[in-house]
Amino acid sequence: MGERTYLVTGANTGIGFATALGLAEQGQKVVMAARNMTRGEPARREVIRMSGNEDVHLIAADFGSLADVRRMADEFARDYERLEGLINNAAVIPPTRQTSEDGFELQFSVNHLAPFLLTNLLLDMLKASAPARVVNVSSDVHAGGRIDLDDLQSEAGYRPNRVYASTKLMNVLFTFELARRLAGSGVTANALHPGVINTQLYQAYMGRKASPEDLADWRRGAETVLYVATAPELEQVTGLYFSNRRVVPPAEAAQEERLARELWARSAALCGLAS
Repeated sequence: MGERTYLVTGANTGIGFATALGLAEQGQKVVMAARNMTRGEPARREVIRMSGNEDVHLIAADFGSLADVRRMADEFARDYERLEGLINNAAVIPPTRQTSEDGFELQFSVNHLAPFLLTNLLLDMLKASAPARVVNVSSDVHAGGRIDLDDLQSEAGYRPNRVYASTKLMNVLFTFELARRLAGSGVTANALHPGVINTQLYQAYMGRKASPEDLADWRRGAETVLYVATAPELEQVTGLYFSNRRVVPPAEAAQEERLARELWARSAALCGLAS
């Protein structure tokens, strides 16, 4: 396959870290995105140490700030010539309702708006690098998600697990609409469930503790991510949902094209993009 350039968000820990490590072990150029250099640099050095691949880099962005996402996209386009794989993995699940720098509910901002904006800002680069792939890490909990287009900010009530499920549903809807829009471009878009893995996010979701010994678990979580991001047989496969390295049907709500189009339009407006 030759060396390709991959950008992995939320790469300093959990499934993102294991994904970056797996790509580095394959000999790929990996750009790890983390909230800040303090969190990211130790993880980058560890990936280099474990993989023996020096072509591992770091870029910082706070996904709670759309301005920072824009800065990150500009920095990436300036510093790297190609992008064959964008893996949108970063997510949060705060126990109480919080707002982003832009005034958006934080899960909605980090889990949906930030990857939506980042992907759109890097689309020209992905197309120029085709064949290329966008891989969105969702979750099977998306089946319990509900999207109220009149209350995307969860102002009517905030329950962290319910809001998380809704943002994971948004990930799948975004993926399928993106795949439709990218048809014939050489860029594919797929979503996936990584499994129930004991990451820091899972700790927040279920109230359980993650530890450094969970790397083997993180690697299991990254298996489907790596498969969708790199498998040669998936080079032209797009608009699907994967679990355990297999195509599986997503929830019915994730297949509603009208909902996907309306979510795209509203997300584009909030991000200052043309829809």
